Amino acid sequence: MGDVSSSAADFHAGFACFVGRPNVGKSTLMNALVGTKVAITSSKPQTTRRVIRGIVHRPDAQLIIVDTPGLHRPRTLLGERLDSLVLSTLTEVDVIGFCVPANEPVGRGDKFIAEKLAAVRKTPVIAVVTKCDLATREQIAEQLLAVSALADFAEIVPVSAQSGEQLDVAADQLIARLPVSPPLYEGGQLTDEPEQVLVGELIREAALEGVRDELPHSIAVVVDEMTPREGRDGLLDIYAHMFVERPSQKAIVIGHKGTRLKDVGSRARKQIEALLGTRVYLDLRISVAKDWQRDPKQLRRLGFYD
Repeated sequence: MGDVSSSAADFHAGFACFVGRPNVGKSTLMNALVGTKVAITSSKPQTTRRVIRGIVHRPDAQLIIVDTPGLHRPRTLLGERLDSLVLSTLTEVDVIGFCVPANEPVGRGDKFIAEKLAAVRKTPVIAVVTKCDLATREQIAEQLLAVSALADFAEIVPVSAQSGEQLDVAADQLIARLPVSPPLYEGGQLTDEPEQVLVGELIREAALEGVRDELPHSIAVVVDEMTPREGRDGLLDIYAHMFVERPSQKAIVIGHKGTRLKDVGSRARKQIEALLGTRVYLDLRISVAKDWQRDPKQLRRLGFYD
């Protein structure tokens, strides 16, 4: 992390969070800033369901990023839980990054979130125009104007998490709003989430990608056990359970003769091995938990607390 003792008075540390409509690139941006994969990303919207912190270590600063679920008009009890989680997070951070994609017009969802952010008066907001690699220069220029019309932001920064363009500028702008503080986490730490939570998120990501557009967001994952196998150095046994809401969804995830479920397990295992740095045996089961997104008892059992 570098020697910061000589300039402790200039060291900044604190918390930032990204908010935005579902699927605007918040998790991808966080992963790019942190430099490794710690938040679930997917081509499907509304993928992130847990607050996962990624930690950016610099010689002059430590930026702890809280990755929140997409803020949206809630239709289910789970949706309401997610939105209250986002809004409570906004009052606990030092700076907010409001993400709007460069390649999509500013819409009602963006305006809805900008209005919510206006109510959080004490926390500075940096507008981050994401996915600039998918837009022309003209589109980016138009989007910067459109975003500036939404609210009086502290700064507006166009970035591309894919190409890395302007990532350092975004980090600088976020860090500039952090308080003077010693580091809050040890130098090698990238996230404060338990490994089981991260493993569960990687399995869920693989399942969502595996079923493409055929399945709505009805998959939850619980990791029951993670234990080193006796007599096998470097092999970790992981037992995990996926839950869907209906038998028809279970059939989709399993696929013809189990081929899809096998593919989900294979891709999840590779991601988990990359995360943990060890070989993994993944035992993956799937069950139906009827309408779990609307059932308070089942939400608690699956880890979504009040």
